[in-house]
Amino acid sequence: MHPTLPSPPEPLERLARKRAGAKLGWYTHAGIYVLVNLFLAFVSSRSGHAWAIYPALGWGLGLLIHGAAVWMAMPGGSLYSQLLERERAALQRQQPH
Repeated sequence: MHPTLPSPPEPLERLARKRAGAKLGWYTHAGIYVLVNLFLAFVSSRSGHAWAIYPALGWGLGLLIHGAAVWMAMPGGSLYSQLLERERAALQRQQPH
């Protein structure tokens, strides 16, 4: 007997997996950001200089951009969905009736 191979996931399932993976990636990124920057703040406070703010700000900007890509611009995200719906409506209006 040959084992049955699983059928390829439906488009909705693929999109759900992609979105869940992207969101999990952002949560992981945010958790590492917090842990590393807490450690850097501790080291910075022991050195007598407040230098830890610079990596926190730079990395924070990267985290913000990552979050914007995941939560707003990703397929299925609210901004993406709104833009997609507007484009569909515009294309439908241009179609000859």
